Amino acid sequence: MAAGHAPGNPIPAVRTYPPVEHPVVVIGPQYLAQSPVELAVSTKLWTLGENDFKVSDINGTLIFQVKSKILSLHDRRFLKDAAGNTLVNLRQKIMTMHRRWEAFRGESKEEKDLLFTAKKSKLFQFKTELDVFLANNKGEVPDFKVKGGYRESSCSVLLGDSNTMLAQMHRRHTLASTILETDSFGVTVYPNVDYAFIVALVVILDEINADRSGED
Repeated sequence: MAAGHAPGNPIPAVRTYPPVEHPVVVIGPQYLAQSPVELAVSTKLWTLGENDFKVSDINGTLIFQVKSKILSLHDRRFLKDAAGNTLVNLRQKIMTMHRRWEAFRGESKEEKDLLFTAKKSKLFQFKTELDVFLANNKGEVPDFKVKGGYRESSCSVLLGDSNTMLAQMHRRHTLASTILETDSFGVTVYPNVDYAFIVALVVILDEINADRSGED
């Protein structure tokens, strides 16, 4: 007979995170869920001029796809829904000291359609940490932060400078991913958090980390 917990034996402590007080909507309220959302992101390590992603749910159903235009003047990524409609396009601004990415609604490049910008927290980093500013934030304090070593297998998205956890990402290393030259990671998005926005951050993180120079 299986033994239960004997008196005096410790039970592992559980880290608790304060729940999100208000829904976090950046791309659209249709991407909010009442329960945590588990997504699997897979990307081909390199194809000619493109670096495409597929984002699936736990049943393997395609939820989002990411298409790239790398050989154009500006690196651009297009986050699309399963039907192929562009939700946001991500554009890298090269001519800044900190590499900065801008996210615009649909395929627009207009300032009025800017949703958010993301940049490295510091110029030189061993671990990539991002500061994310919504379009209407003209201050110094970011609306969101991405913390933890992305290349070290896991990282977290936090609300502003708080400890409120919005999402976590972790890399998966499998034999199949090695053979097929794919990269894959899991994303857990917490309830009432825009999971399309979190996927857009994953794309930016992956692009910054794929940059071979790593100096900006």
